[in-house]
Amino acid sequence: MKNIIQFKITKGDSQYVAESIDLPIVTQGKTLDEVAINIQEAVELHLQDEDIAQYEFVKQPAVMVNFEIDRPYGQA
Repeated sequence: MKNIIQFKITKGDSQYVAESIDLPIVTQGKTLDEVAINIQEAVELHLQDEDIAQYEFVKQPAVMVNFEIDRPYGQA
């Protein structure tokens, strides 16, 4: 059983976009604080009335967020 639901955040043109690695969840926000709140709400809504065991998660998994940043120009 998995203990962590993972998300990757990238900077879009006007908002931050968060995509789950483990579940079909995508959300966004204008600030990192807003996207963090939206991730929490999206996970709660997605798992509402679901048997979380079917996704192979423990009863109350943690949420881990990775923030992807662009490399400086000229860097490989």
